[in-house]
Amino acid sequence: MILEPLANYLFVSVVLFTVGVYGLVTKKNALRMLFAVEILINSANLNFVAFTRYLHPTSVTGQALAMFSISLAAAEAAVGLAIILAVFRLRRDVDVSEIKGLRG
Repeated sequence: MILEPLANYLFVSVVLFTVGVYGLVTKKNALRMLFAVEILINSANLNFVAFTRYLHPTSVTGQALAMFSISLAAAEAAVGLAIILAVFRLRRDVDVSEIKGLRG
């Protein structure tokens, strides 16, 4: 069995991580920030699978961790979207700088 070099997967993971961090730092829209967090989680999932495949080719530990992480990300996205929807109903905007004004 020929395995792809680990560096290829790590490069893609670093690119995904960079895009996610850029999205978190530069965007003020809460929905775009939620998408950026999802991209960061996918970067971590790619690392789980790549390292497990490279270090233990017959193990499925990385895939199991990635599946668990995907299920947690789905729950996080559902809660995040519910919060964003509630804020949008109150403010008619999902700008993060406006959401800070909701503190009591």
